[in-house]
Amino acid sequence: MGDLPCYRLSEIREHGPKSERPWVTYGDNVYDITDWIPAHPGGEVILRAAGGSIEPYWDIFSIHKSQWVRDILEQYLVGRVHPDDLIDGRPALGSIRDPFISDPQRDGRMHFLTQKPCNAETPGPELASTFLTPNEVFYIRNHMWVPVVEEASADDHEINIELPNGDTRSYTVGELKTRFKQHAVTAVLQCSGNRRKDMTDHSKKTNGLQWTVGAISCAKWEGVRLREVLADAGLSLDDPGEDAQHVQFSGLEAYGASIPIMSALDPHGDVLLAFRMNDRPLPRDHGFPVRVIVPGHVAARCVKWVNKIVVSDEESHTSWQRKDYKCFGPNETKQNWDKYKSIQIMPVTSAITRARLKTPAAREMLTPGNTSGAIPPEMTSGPDSAVPEKDMGAQVVEVEGYAYSGGGREIQRVDISLDGGKTWDQARLIHSDAKLEQGSRSWCWKRWKYEASLAPSDANDNDDQRRWRKISLVVKATDDAYNTQPETHASIYNLRGNLATAWHRIDM
Repeated sequence: MGDLPCYRLSEIREHGPKSERPWVTYGDNVYDITDWIPAHPGGEVILRAAGGSIEPYWDIFSIHKSQWVRDILEQYLVGRVHPDDLIDGRPALGSIRDPFISDPQRDGRMHFLTQKPCNAETPGPELASTFLTPNEVFYIRNHMWVPVVEEASADDHEINIELPNGDTRSYTVGELKTRFKQHAVTAVLQCSGNRRKDMTDHSKKTNGLQWTVGAISCAKWEGVRLREVLADAGLSLDDPGEDAQHVQFSGLEAYGASIPIMSALDPHGDVLLAFRMNDRPLPRDHGFPVRVIVPGHVAARCVKWVNKIVVSDEESHTSWQRKDYKCFGPNETKQNWDKYKSIQIMPVTSAITRARLKTPAAREMLTPGNTSGAIPPEMTSGPDSAVPEKDMGAQVVEVEGYAYSGGGREIQRVDISLDGGKTWDQARLIHSDAKLEQGSRSWCWKRWKYEASLAPSDANDNDDQRRWRKISLVVKATDDAYNTQPETHASIYNLRGNLATAWHRIDM
């Protein structure tokens, strides 16, 4: 080992992605990964690190921090980084290239959980305020950096399709647009970790991004039907064969996932290869120039920047398919990943996106001349109000939010309680313009509103101390199969915090 040669960083950079012998560094070691690339599960994405350090990429792909992966890498050790290029035994940080440097600019209204990779929620005021979520504030779930596809060459982007018999067919985006009929589908996308923070707060610690209620959005998607493209590629829709059990999708950044073949071929499933979002080309963060849309399913199956589709007898081998997106029992702290199926169709859920207390006077301000609903501080009750509650008469509570169920199941009812679930009433469902809802089934959310008067507090007129009434808001939804949400997160707790769909609670 002491006889290994030393290389300057300038020499290592010469072994970049386009060189015949790509190299990477890890710590102060140099590795020739040429022979590893064909066997690398992430394919040629590893070339993004060629000519520099692989560590920023492995910080993203945490699975690489396992000892068995290090053991594989050690097989390709060819040298050391020259001591003159080391600071405290490691390459200078300035020499590590940022894989996110080409990411797009994001809207400042987003609630960012992480910047690299970008994971951001739709902001509260925008959630369910309109039926279609504007592209600029549609929630972002990225596992890696955003691939760069130039607009001028977007129609040349290729999708390679492989069938079980080994036949292959490639389509450019331009060919898909011109050869196949285009369809529009309005559908919700929702992360399996939406409301994970609720599970953490109301049960116990969960692993993963601590999403609140904003990892969900609704958009109009336009593209071509996947089943028609697969049929054109040579797959029989009537009898796809025993080896056709799953459809695997891979994206430019190496993310991969799959859906069952019957979901892909269902004539009423509306699975798309989509090019447009809310009547505009897909934004870069949402898959430009083409992504998969699988309505009613977890958004993890809606692969962005898709460039490969494989019809196979098994599901995708990626960790995002076989590990991350599964649910275990509340007692199962050791996870046997082969024990349960991957999450596909989403269960019923709902959430409160805005709640406020108003006095009758403030309520009168909600007129065509003042549609913002802003309440002057002097008219707002509460501990910091200039006017005690007892002097303001009955208050009005206004609550609004969304409800959604996967699998094309329509929301039938939203129940709301102001006392923690002791008594209930029904919220008003806001029915969207029928022209906005497109698709074979109900793939959209329902927005809802509720308004009720509250009795004045029991404060005694002679009591100098102001008393303020506490309201415990609870909401739950029921879909057209009469599936409803579980009462507690403790009953559905899982270490990954997936499918946190218990009653949503807010104290005011």
